Amino acid sequence: MSYRKFNCRIDIVQAKTVKDSAGFGRDHEEVLAPRVWAYREEKRGTEFWAAKVAVFAKANVMFELRRIPGLEVTTKMTIIADGVRHSILHVDPPERSMYINVWTERKEPSRG
Repeated sequence: MSYRKFNCRIDIVQAKTVKDSAGFGRDHEEVLAPRVWAYREEKRGTEFWAAKVAVFAKANVMFELRRIPGLEVTTKMTIIADGVRHSILHVDPPERSMYINVWTERKEPSRG
């Protein structure tokens, strides 16, 4: 099986609450995996997407990346690619593979 060419760099981040010396909590994003190469595919009308979108209706971007030793990618994390945030909806478990597929929903910046 041939794998796609990695075409973008991503950061995998997770939100954490950090308490200051006075005991007040503030939100902080911790970068768990900086500048990881990944293959990025936008939602299209292909048979591949038709099969997956039936399960993950909100998914509009799929990232394929190498498994990162010591890091389990979960739905509590966020992917940042080219300055755009993507909420992780589902992670295909790596079954004897060194690659994982991460199904995400692109988050558009809110207009205030």
